[in-house]
Amino acid sequence: MATSVETMGEGVGPLTTRARDILHEWVQAESLRKHCEAVAACLGHFARQQGADEDVWVAVGLLHDMDFERHPNLELSESGHPFVGVRYLRQQGWSDEITRAILSHADYSGVEPISPMEKTLVAVDELSGFVTASALVRPDKRVAEVKVASVRKKMKDKSFAAKVSRADIERGAVLLELPLDSLIQEVVVALATEADRLGLAGTNAEEERHA
Repeated sequence: MATSVETMGEGVGPLTTRARDILHEWVQAESLRKHCEAVAACLGHFARQQGADEDVWVAVGLLHDMDFERHPNLELSESGHPFVGVRYLRQQGWSDEITRAILSHADYSGVEPISPMEKTLVAVDELSGFVTASALVRPDKRVAEVKVASVRKKMKDKSFAAKVSRADIERGAVLLELPLDSLIQEVVVALATEADRLGLAGTNAEEERHA
């Protein structure tokens, strides 16, 4: 049986372990947990490329939407996401580097993404969800087989993953100073690296492992 997000190991370090525990405490919906895991996978991928602290980056990905289920904040006020989660994290002694990054991914927070980690979080947040959706409509459901051209074509279809902001995806590429095609490819690679965790290894992944 494929391993679920619920039963995965501790990750790359102590911050990741703590972050995943908080994620599971605050979030019950499997879909939101997987979204946070997907963003974390992307942040870990970019951290490794840049020689940054992977443990910090992955923790940010896991925690960035920790309060969204309880406090979705449709009114965009400081009584909801991401302010509630950040207040909790600060009370628990989490660093300014991490809490500021979480605030920066909400364009209504007043915190602009400045650091490489903050810019990457913004860049992969919506895109990771879009690439995931692109994988799940494939017959084989294998994210590793998702092509950049297919993602670009689906971005033009406003009815596909309609809640995903295309403008945010394009803004992310600008923030990272990457061509959009390159950013999409990097996200595909990042998600493929964690495909088992994310449920994106494909419908025949278990049979292949036992062949």
